[in-house]
Amino acid sequence: MTSKCHEMTPGGITPVQQMVASCSGAILTSLLVTPLDVVKIRLQAQHNPFLKGRCFVYCNGLMDHLCLCENGNSKVWYKAPGHFSGTLDAFIKIIRHEGIKSLWSGLPPTLVMAVPATVIYFTCYDQLCVALKARMEGQTEMAPLFAGAIARVGSVTVISPLELIRTKLQSQKQSYRELGACIRTAVESAGWLSLWRGWGPTLLRDVPFSAMYWYNYEKGKAWMCERNNTTEATFAITFLSGAASGAIASIATLPFDVVKTRRQVELGELQALNLSLCKSSSSTWSVMSRIVAESGPRGLFAGFLPRLIKVAPACAIMISTYEFGKAFFHKQNQETRLVRLQPGNS
Repeated sequence: MTSKCHEMTPGGITPVQQMVASCSGAILTSLLVTPLDVVKIRLQAQHNPFLKGRCFVYCNGLMDHLCLCENGNSKVWYKAPGHFSGTLDAFIKIIRHEGIKSLWSGLPPTLVMAVPATVIYFTCYDQLCVALKARMEGQTEMAPLFAGAIARVGSVTVISPLELIRTKLQSQKQSYRELGACIRTAVESAGWLSLWRGWGPTLLRDVPFSAMYWYNYEKGKAWMCERNNTTEATFAITFLSGAASGAIASIATLPFDVVKTRRQVELGELQALNLSLCKSSSSTWSVMSRIVAESGPRGLFAGFLPRLIKVAPACAIMISTYEFGKAFFHKQNQETRLVRLQPGNS
């Protein structure tokens, strides 16, 4: 299955088909990338045991989620017993002693938000890109940059309060049935804008990442098509273009990722202690200044290799699966139209 290097017509596939393609890509990406993060967290817990009220970031390949450590509960997946000498050893021992399903520990709850966020993001990007290209005569190559940035703002704005509420429910050991009361309490104590606390640092990382990613992806895909003398991008072309553009964007936005992660953890731990979030001095600038004071400028680039290893494959898997799905539906739609145009089928 191949996808067009050039822009598909707006009627090529429907928004619903775009959603199905992006949903399929999101689920596949999570299934393939999550085991890497589960193993990383298990190795972290082995060297620095997670204590009550402490938080860690769990990534399912689509987005980051804040997880609160539970007190005295040795049954939770990240506190399971085991001694690992390294990543490969951890993979082998987890599968052997706990079963292969353990590699996806903690995944289902995070998919509730990650999949819809990804569907919104990719569908909005495609729709915006087509609309912008129709209006940007002579500068259509810039459309992916703007479409990617705008689509990311939209998805982050929708999901940010939901993620904050999920963390609050977890810290207070409340069920989703108590969601309404949780939102009411948060709004009464700090106002509606408190639901978007942490929105700024997330945008500082995700919007530049998205703009660079889509611009470089479309450029890279067109260049590889030209090099291979083809008008259609193969699965390999979309996979490599996605990996390369994801790697470039992840390196360029790494300082914002470090700041965002630190601030996310600090806010989560304040919630766990039932402290007012307004007591936190962790503005984006203050967190960045603190990191530089503690570790120097190099501190802003901490975790360079792990982020690269995680982001590049995730981007490659997601975009190649998404493009494959779109090409599949595009072909199906064309065949359907041809059948309808045949005599006797009007």
